[in-house]
Amino acid sequence: MPLQATSGAASYDAFGGGVPAVAKYIEDYFSTFLYSGTGAAQTITNGIDLSTKGGLVWIKDRSATRSHCLADTANGAYYNLFSDLTNGLSGPDFQRLTAFNSNGFSIGSAGLVNNSGGTYTSWSWAKAPKFFDIVTYTGNGTSGRTVAHNLGSVPGCIIVKRTSGDPIDWLVYHRGTDATSPQNYDLKLNTTAARVLQSGSWNDTAPTSTVFTLGDSGTGNTNGETYVAYLFAHNAGGFGLTGTDNVISCGSLVSGTVQDINLGYEPQWIMYKNASGSTGGWTMFDTMRGMTTDGSGAYLQANTSAAEVTASAQPSPLATGFRWNYTGNSGQTFIYIAIRRGPMKVPTSGTSVFAVSTASGEPAYSPLFTAGFSDMTLHSPRVSESGNGHLITDRLRGNGVILETPYTNAENTISTYFKYDSNNGAYIPNLGYFNNTGGTSKPYALRAFRRAPSFFDEVCYTGTGSARTVTHNLGVVPELMIVKARSSAGYAWCVYAAPLGASYVAFLNLTSEFFSGAAQWNSTTPTSSVFSLSNNVAVNNSGTTYVAYLFATCAGVSKCTAFTGTGTLQTINCGFTSGARFVLIKRTDSTGDWYVWDSSRGLSSSTDPYLLLNSTAAEVTSTNWVDTTSTGFQVTAASGNNVNINGASYIALAIA
Repeated sequence: MPLQATSGAASYDAFGGGVPAVAKYIEDYFSTFLYSGTGAAQTITNGIDLSTKGGLVWIKDRSATRSHCLADTANGAYYNLFSDLTNGLSGPDFQRLTAFNSNGFSIGSAGLVNNSGGTYTSWSWAKAPKFFDIVTYTGNGTSGRTVAHNLGSVPGCIIVKRTSGDPIDWLVYHRGTDATSPQNYDLKLNTTAARVLQSGSWNDTAPTSTVFTLGDSGTGNTNGETYVAYLFAHNAGGFGLTGTDNVISCGSLVSGTVQDINLGYEPQWIMYKNASGSTGGWTMFDTMRGMTTDGSGAYLQANTSAAEVTASAQPSPLATGFRWNYTGNSGQTFIYIAIRRGPMKVPTSGTSVFAVSTASGEPAYSPLFTAGFSDMTLHSPRVSESGNGHLITDRLRGNGVILETPYTNAENTISTYFKYDSNNGAYIPNLGYFNNTGGTSKPYALRAFRRAPSFFDEVCYTGTGSARTVTHNLGVVPELMIVKARSSAGYAWCVYAAPLGASYVAFLNLTSEFFSGAAQWNSTTPTSSVFSLSNNVAVNNSGTTYVAYLFATCAGVSKCTAFTGTGTLQTINCGFTSGARFVLIKRTDSTGDWYVWDSSRGLSSSTDPYLLLNSTAAEVTSTNWVDTTSTGFQVTAASGNNVNINGASYIALAIA
């Protein structure tokens, strides 16, 4: 059974007001940001206000053996700690972290954070009640000493480092270390060592929502020495419109079987450690670096300076948690910290979640275009070439994994195609695919989509062969759903459209009309948290893997709609203010192609080039069938034989 969501649409910021001033969203408090080293000072803009809120920046060179570099606002940007070392506070160093900014941070030229040609990841935590806090204190050597904090909830994990004196291990408390008395144990962040029964660390006293307690141990409470503590909440709520949504979890599991861990949300970042055994370090994954649905991904370990490694059988994100794919170390307890995926806020502008561009022979290893995001990319060749269809790639399925809309093929992995190893958008490691025979440059159209509540979501699932529901995070009822089998060929792209209902289906790879009596959706309308499937093999064959793309109407951003053709100029009012930049139209009551227009190729009162998602045909540039208008789009009189036939029925997806 799929994991069931524990929060619904009420957790999302409603468009147009009614949002409490205190509402908090994870995208404003945590960021994974990837960047390339230049050897020259640069500013990292990740949207996290560290200068006002305070927080922690953690940087690691992914491409080389270099220590993890941590800087926090309590100790200052010029002073650093290293999670893989026992050293105390290092600095001042004016070429590592140089400033905490209102939308990120600045770095100098030091190789640890900015070596020319290196690739880096940065994780930024802003302080917030029920999420993350930083505390500094001076040890007194007395058992039972308490340290106050402002986490506003009982910490799920506490990481302590002595910043003065001789080198000494990092000290870690985690609520999952022991089922009954985790306060009797400690772990060391800089080693692979198993938990140790140690009364001298936490004084055998559980932390509370206001204090944590220390023993007389020199690790965390040496008289006269200074310390910093990083505190992480556990399922404390505090976020979302109602203030009840969880964004961070500190849990545990027993390894030995593939199992689904229910968090109540989809994670973007996970760190785990074998607590009861000494094998394996503090392993860190995130979706920006490739934590994908197939359980493969690139990881770093907090306890070692080693470069990034890619491995299989790793955690894979689910709509309401993650799948533990590792079956080794049977019977041993693993602990984890997981952070929720954003954004949680409903978008208010199309440009924040959708970008469109054209290109031809884009340089390798650069973003196809700087969208500032890309969870899914629809790539369309604009010239006809045998075997090359419209490609759909996405971050969740992984780098180089493609599906082609004109075909029923299974997905194919080609490492030289699209990579999502960037915050700004997908890029192409090799341009071979994007050149015609003979090496001439091939023009193409690109559209980047960001997953966001009320706009667009993606779900990967495995078929069961029995009627069931699948959880999603769209936050509202889906109005357009596109489902494709990933692991098996021969299954069509199945499309659900709300105006027709759950007894109708059409196929994205065909021109056929929407036909009634369809079994795919189990004759059940989707809800704001799940969609339903029958045992139809095209959507739910036992053991076959699938992907579902879900769209909805988002005020001022997107519109899923239906209209009846008139044969004369008519305006489709989408509630936009600056017109549509993307339009998809399909006839529903008879045969018809899946037409696509976008502003990068022209949506004007003259020529409006279109492409067909069900075909490899070249772009048609000689028509004027669809124009943009301030409130949405228009279908013209000239389109009366195709997408505006008098009396014919159509569906459309428009994006501002």
